[in-house]
Amino acid sequence: MPSRSSGVISQDWEPVVLRKSKPKAQDLRDRKAVNQAFRSGVPVQTIKKFDACSNKKAAPVVNARKLEEETEPAALEKVSAEVRQAIQKARLEKKMSQSELAKLINEQPKVVQEYENGKAVPNQAVLAKMEKVLGVKLRGKIGR
Repeated sequence: MPSRSSGVISQDWEPVVLRKSKPKAQDLRDRKAVNQAFRSGVPVQTIKKFDACSNKKAAPVVNARKLEEETEPAALEKVSAEVRQAIQKARLEKKMSQSELAKLINEQPKVVQEYENGKAVPNQAVLAKMEKVLGVKLRGKIGR
């Protein structure tokens, strides 16, 4: 069992004073508080803020699409019809499916499908892989 300290136990009888907290800044700006201060004759400071209560922007609004078109080309170059037909023709002559061709060039089947549909942005590395597997020249025909 724990032993109690042998020291003398004493009471702290000093008085504790509780005071009201200072009013918050938001409470001082309250309409009631300001009116009460006016009535009691306390000096009230008012400050007019520049451009208060206006929802105007300093800079003119620029259309984001217009800004983007100025900095970047509007449309990226897609695979030409000649390249699409050459890929399809060579793949069908070798009796391959799109997924088989994709496996041979280590790409996803979606990539081959996009090249054959003309939706892909030409990548020289992918076209080089297709040239090796299919045995057809593809890289000189882009975008013409």
